[in-house]
Amino acid sequence: MSERTGLDLNGKRVLVTGAASGIGAALTRRFVAAGAEVVAADKAADAVSALADELGATARVVDLADPGDADDLGDGADVVVNNAGFQHVAPVQEFPPEVFAAILRVMVESPFRIVRSALPGMYQRGWGRIINISSVHGLRASPFKSAYVTAKHALEGLSKTIALEGAPHGVTSNCLCPGFVRTPLVERQVAEQARLHRVPEAQVTEDVLLARTPVKRLVEPEEVAELAAWLCGPGTTSITGASLSVDGGWTAN
Repeated sequence: MSERTGLDLNGKRVLVTGAASGIGAALTRRFVAAGAEVVAADKAADAVSALADELGATARVVDLADPGDADDLGDGADVVVNNAGFQHVAPVQEFPPEVFAAILRVMVESPFRIVRSALPGMYQRGWGRIINISSVHGLRASPFKSAYVTAKHALEGLSKTIALEGAPHGVTSNCLCPGFVRTPLVERQVAEQARLHRVPEAQVTEDVLLARTPVKRLVEPEEVAELAAWLCGPGTTSITGASLSVDGGWTAN
């Protein structure tokens, strides 16, 4: 049992996608700490295998840009955490259609296919948790991120539909909506902007990334993982169809 929240997931099987780094790695660590059998899925074979070996999880090497890789991922899962995703920034008129389609495959179609394979078992057992790692961009738009914003809004709609259908079967479905999280991708973006504009990285973080956020720090991956774990604990059966912000107050503006 986890000492932090009293969470005990012994006997539960948890699938985490995009598990090799960032939020996904924090999720994997948190669910392993709670005693769950964790399947860590990612296309980065070396990284996800190393993480799984370290934690005693099971690695699955998949590329969710090929939705066929998702079809059986949810089999036997009690908890599904749809976390995998990627970003591309460009004006709509310059956005590559093939990249737009790939982002929707990874962040909408593959989660649908994963949940589709998981729900029969969850319904049979009378318990399940679908946790979709959305974003502030599932609730707000930003320029130049048309595919990412579209995909996160679609994931929000899928999550709510699953919540309605799963309610009679003991299955909840929720979205977590982080702001900018301290991940390797974000840290690289900060470093690049600092070099480009010849300013300290801390200034880039506060003046650019956190300009609309009252709490002037990046969200830590462990904060997102802790909320995901909490949704699997006691007293959460009525929390479904929700979008829970982890954004330092960004969406309160």
